[in-house]
Amino acid sequence: MLATIESINAVVNDFVWGVPAMICIIGVGLYLSFVTGFIQLRKFGYAIKTTIGKAFHKTNAAEGATTPFQALCTALAATLGTGSIAGVAGAITIGGPGAVFWMWISALLGMCTKFSEVTLAVHFREKNIHGDWVGGPMYYIKNGLSKNWQWLSVAFALFGTLAVFGTGNATQVNTITVAIDSALLNFNVIASEHIGTVNLFIGIIIAIFVALVLLGGIKRIGMVTEKLVPFMALLYIVLALGVVLIHMEQLPFVLKMIFKGAFDPSAVTGGVVGTVFMSLKKGISRGIFSNEAGLGTGPIAHASADTNHPVKQGLFGIFEVFTATILICTLTALVILCSGTKFTYGVAAGAELSISGFTSTYGGWVSILTAVALCCFAFSTILGWGLYGSRCIEFLFGPKIIKPFMVVYSLVAIIGATADLGVIWSVAETFNGLMAIPNLIALFLLSGTVVRLVKDYFTKGIYKNDRAA
Repeated sequence: MLATIESINAVVNDFVWGVPAMICIIGVGLYLSFVTGFIQLRKFGYAIKTTIGKAFHKTNAAEGATTPFQALCTALAATLGTGSIAGVAGAITIGGPGAVFWMWISALLGMCTKFSEVTLAVHFREKNIHGDWVGGPMYYIKNGLSKNWQWLSVAFALFGTLAVFGTGNATQVNTITVAIDSALLNFNVIASEHIGTVNLFIGIIIAIFVALVLLGGIKRIGMVTEKLVPFMALLYIVLALGVVLIHMEQLPFVLKMIFKGAFDPSAVTGGVVGTVFMSLKKGISRGIFSNEAGLGTGPIAHASADTNHPVKQGLFGIFEVFTATILICTLTALVILCSGTKFTYGVAAGAELSISGFTSTYGGWVSILTAVALCCFAFSTILGWGLYGSRCIEFLFGPKIIKPFMVVYSLVAIIGATADLGVIWSVAETFNGLMAIPNLIALFLLSGTVVRLVKDYFTKGIYKNDRAA
């Protein structure tokens, strides 16, 4: 049965992440960049100033909404997980160091894609029966396109519901167990034969905490992620920068590997990674896995923001992609490559490779800090994707199914902690690609609305008033 699933998924995955998908992802990102005048570069400084500035503004959101910063943290919570840690490791081992370069390219275009998604999500959002703001691709397809395109909204919501169990939960819990197991084994707290029991206990604890937060609704999710995300990001950045500084003499060589490997991967990997397309494919797919630009998931969180203009929240999308990929993913890649951690090209790797980069530099004691950081990353991602799944299934079946979904979603953590997730990783990547298809079509068709909203924001007093504030 498992072999059948793997073979079917391999065929679908090759199509979803094949040449057509690469053309669509890069093409839509380029198109949106051109029609908005490359807003992600032109207004980058303003976006950074606006988003970081909001982190220090203590404001209360209106009923049924979150603050703009809480919405950003919820979206960042979903992106700063295995995609930024384990995903980067897998991209390097399968696609070579050049995959990092293609991650950067996907991020530069993805900043505009995410900006457009968030802007549309806020513009076309609506309130549910509980008085909460709800939005995302299913809603901007429903409210922004004609009836001929309504099937796209159903397709996105269906793929999103299925994707959250693997991408948002099982793979994240697996990262938590790997981090904790590594720390416990390094300090000889447990023997390897007891790992299974420990992981079961971890899975049950995570399931309980996830349920407690998610059943509290959007405001509780926002309150938790608002505190968790800045802490975990700062801790990880400090540790990663330390590794790079200690191995600074390796940095020029590593950067050369990245740039050369992007266009001649065989020269860097000894022929194991033989094609540029493999490097490009892994870089872009894992880059999207980290920043979610084009998937349409992040805008679901941003749609809840208490904001006075869609573009204002859209700028948070630019910062989100920059943080997830340009900053965190790059640091993860440098930790692996600069530290001289041993790995084999062509063999899939995960969070354990990233952890090895830290422990080989600092020693076994740092496994405690990396375990804390990775647990925070993964747990916050579980919360973010839990929100995404609840919004998708609410769109399909109504609000009554939300709580049963939350319970089932929480229990999946036990499976993620105890099962072999080799096939789940690949299936999760496939569903990510399937989600992107209806969303990218909608972004292309609604690009005129994005351009109109950008002109409205930057040519009227709203922009000046926000800048003064």
